[in-house]
Amino acid sequence: MLKFQNTKCECGHQNAVATVLCESCGKPLQETEPSNEPLEMRYDGVARRSQRRNADFIDRIWNFFSSVKIAIYLILITLVASMLGTIYPQEGSFINNFNAKVYYEETYGLPGKIYHMLGLSNTFESWWFITLLVMIGTSLVVCSLDRVLPLYRALSKQQIRKHLQFITRQKTVYQAQIEQPAKEWTDTFGEALKKKGYKIHKEKDGTAMLAEKNRFSRWGPYINHIGLILFLLVILARFIPGWHMDSYVTVADGDTVHITDTPYYLKSEKFTVDFYEDDELPDRLKGTTRPKLFQTDAVLYSCESNCNDPVEEPVLKELKRHPIIVNDPLVYKGLKLYQFDFDLNPRLNAVEPSLFNKETGESYGSFHLPMKEAELVHQIGPYTLEIVANYMDFGLNSKGEPTTLSPEPNAPAFVFNMKGPGLAEAGEPYIYFPMQKDKARFAQDVLNGPISEKLELRVEDMSKVQFSEAKTTLNVRVDKAIPYLWVGAFFSMLGLTMGSYWQHRRIWLRIDDGKLSLGAHTNKNWYGMRADVAGALKKTGIEVDPKLLDNGGNQG
Repeated sequence: MLKFQNTKCECGHQNAVATVLCESCGKPLQETEPSNEPLEMRYDGVARRSQRRNADFIDRIWNFFSSVKIAIYLILITLVASMLGTIYPQEGSFINNFNAKVYYEETYGLPGKIYHMLGLSNTFESWWFITLLVMIGTSLVVCSLDRVLPLYRALSKQQIRKHLQFITRQKTVYQAQIEQPAKEWTDTFGEALKKKGYKIHKEKDGTAMLAEKNRFSRWGPYINHIGLILFLLVILARFIPGWHMDSYVTVADGDTVHITDTPYYLKSEKFTVDFYEDDELPDRLKGTTRPKLFQTDAVLYSCESNCNDPVEEPVLKELKRHPIIVNDPLVYKGLKLYQFDFDLNPRLNAVEPSLFNKETGESYGSFHLPMKEAELVHQIGPYTLEIVANYMDFGLNSKGEPTTLSPEPNAPAFVFNMKGPGLAEAGEPYIYFPMQKDKARFAQDVLNGPISEKLELRVEDMSKVQFSEAKTTLNVRVDKAIPYLWVGAFFSMLGLTMGSYWQHRRIWLRIDDGKLSLGAHTNKNWYGMRADVAGALKKTGIEVDPKLLDNGGNQG
């Protein structure tokens, strides 16, 4: 048999189940025996959803996330996880692709291997870390709703005349017999409080009054919660495609490269670096090479057509030019290109190999062969050379198959299909290493087999070999969530300011047959609260020591 709880107060107000103090008159509802202990004024005693006794499944979930203890545990776990994630560099902080498993073990030994095995090398992008952030955000939302709605209901329904038990069980209390008429006394007392910034609400006969100040400060913590929730949403928004990017692009002088995961192309017209002279350096740094300025004269393009065509050149439209130096990036519609690093080591840009007949010594001519974006078909005398593969950094994988180790021309190699006199009708493969050291290293003639006895590609005029003098590395950043981060910071600071520099103060009084009963409450700074009451009482002719206004103080 169900037992129903009667929550109707003697003043006639129907309260929700689990209400501690009547929302209207303030009478304690859940006490079986009278008490003199100060009242628990948290949320003004209004019932919260998390206090439901017959909780269903949804209520239990609500109760879990509305618990401040659970929220603290979640924050502590996230804090510990964040600390662990900073022990070693995260995988996302490296510029080049690498084998993370090998790197952490070779660099940091067994601790590094364990660190990678536990997934801590990718902490801040892991599903469990994101889940923790979502749970903290959910806890903030539920905690706020569980408390702010009842508090708003309580503060919006404040009754001027409060129950006598409510008044006499506040932390600041004064009771005494007064000689003046009730209305005259409350008018004098109210005027004194008005000068201190209180809003006065009185009954017409002057026998009851409510004075209130700085109610808005009660919403400070919840406005702060809004700011924190926005912070978390900003972090999670970075996982939306196109909202966040933190990558790197390397481009040589004169080259135009595609910026990965964007519709943009970047050209470095010229890279310049200036170094400090010895007389500009302190003694301990003399003799060292220190860059004073490094600058990339960059041009940003958008692709108009042929963007993904592997054969046709993309049609580009110039968007912006800007000399990029440290802390002065190229900025375009949320895309920022920062100067990050540079490399002055020369890289092979292009060669002009000639085709020789090794049996007769005849040269059939030469052709221009850039390391990137070379033409696919070249006609040299009676021979046709078709590029069928291009390796920028030639190497062999674990299966012994040719592969490219990096996108940089560190060890370039081209595989041609040669057609012409003395060769098979369909053509024969010929691998060509433009750099002499690679020819010897990979045994070019051995790889080519019989065709190497007839024909050879080699550079005859070394003056036509082109090297890149400099390469610049730029940090590519996109963060569309930053504006919302500032909005969150504004709300957070606003809430902290409201809750820290102002206090919600209330003074209730009632006069019954000439007996004054006064009670006051504030959420902080009780010394100031007592001083306000004592100062206003003094204006009515009542001298009282503020210390005696603590619960139980009596001057009557």
